[in-house]
This record gives sequence, C-alpha cells and structure tokens, in this order.
Amino acid sequence: MLPRVGKCHILAEWAEPVWAEPVWAEPVWAEPVWAEPVWAEPVRYERERAALVAAGRWLAERRLVIGTAGNLSVRVGARVLVTPTGGDLGRLTPDMITAVTAADGTVCDGRLEPTSELPLHLAVYRSTGAGAVAHAHAPASIAVGCSHDELPPVHYNTVLLGGVVRVAEYAMFGSAQLAANVATALAGRHAAIMRNHGSVACGDGIEQACDRLELLEWLAEVYCRAAVLGRPRILGADELAAVGAELAARGYGAPRSLS
Repeated sequence: MLPRVGKCHILAEWAEPVWAEPVWAEPVWAEPVWAEPVWAEPVRYERERAALVAAGRWLAERRLVIGTAGNLSVRVGARVLVTPTGGDLGRLTPDMITAVTAADGTVCDGRLEPTSELPLHLAVYRSTGAGAVAHAHAPASIAVGCSHDELPPVHYNTVLLGGVVRVAEYAMFGSAQLAANVATALAGRHAAIMRNHGSVACGDGIEQACDRLELLEWLAEVYCRAAVLGRPRILGADELAAVGAELAARGYGAPRSLS
C-alpha cells in the first residue's frame, strides 16, 4: 500500500513594486515653413477660341457674313464661348472671344462685351441641346424670310436640316422675344430663317453648325432662282420622308470604305 501524501501548499512570493521616475521629453519647436499659395489659372478654352476664329473666317470667305453682321458660339459644359458685339467675323482673334455662363450669360472670362444676340444663342442651347450655334445675315435666306413662312423644299437636301425650314416670327434683334421665336422655329430642326433678319443653324460643333448654315443659304438660293423661272415644283412630305429613310439606310453624309 502506497504511503499517503499530504496536501501541498504553494505560496506565491510577493515582489515589492519598483517605482520609476517618469522621463519628460523636452518639446522640439519646428519653425513653420511658409508655402506660397498656388492660384489656379482660369480655363482659357484655347481650342474652342481657335475654332470660332477659323469658323468666322470661313463664313466671311463664303460671303455668308459681311463685317459685323453675324455671330458664333460654342458650348463647353456650363460655359459658352461667344463672339463679341461689333466684331468682324472675318478678322477675329482668340483674345476677342468671351466666355459666359450657359445659365444666364454672366461674363466669366474675356475683355469684350459678348454679342447682342447672346439671348438667342442661350435659348438655342436650352431648347436643342446643341454644342454650337451660327447666325448670319445671308442674302438669299433673308429674301425668303421677307416673303415666306417657310422655305419651300425644292431639293431633297432639305432633310439634312431636319425637315422643311421654318421662318421665325420677327422681333427686335437681341430681344428675349426673338430668342423665343427662333427656339420655336428650331423645334425638330437644325436650322431656321429669321424674318427680315437672317438665318441660324446649330450643330454638335461649330463646323457642323456652319456647314448647315451654308446648306440653308444654298437651298434658299436654289429656290430664289427657281422662282424666277416659274412656279417651283415642291417636294411633298412623303417624298421627303422617303429620302430621309434612304439617306439613313445608306449612311449618307460621310465617306465609307469599300471593304
């Protein structure tokens, strides 16, 4: 029989705590470094300004504008770049272009007062969602606007402007009423004639807007010449619709590869 072992008691030893004096670090003072503030340069829109200058000269070379009789603009987000009042479109320079807000036309960059037709440009942007607007005092378009409520479609290229071109009711230049009248005439269209005034076209960019302005003047000229010879034969709505469908099917308007 194994001997009986008694209970074993283990006593923990108590260590007296050792108190360490805290060490305080001396604060280090760093001399502040002054950085010169960097001011952001205003957006200059060099490409858009150059495009407007080129477009003005292009229109002047084709005699679609004479001197100060016309104005151009492009939209870039919440800004609109526009030609100045009293500016000769054939002699523009980039520094003559003024930037305004698309919302209300407040000038945000530039040294010249924007065109008096700024309300018209802003109204077109609001009503069409276009990226550019071109306005001219082209003679054949004015002649049609003085005598008709719309440009009779004597040629099928009328469909490239969205349909039969309407003549906007007359109102004083630069007025809110003229802007509203033009917006109404442009509904579903890419161009319009302004009664006793001129013509206007819009597009995704300023080149397209100017191309449409030139096409409008060409159509007006063709009609005026035909009217001199006799009663022009007008294309009907069904004929224009068929042309539109055919142009869409062919992808008309841009070069196509043979492959």
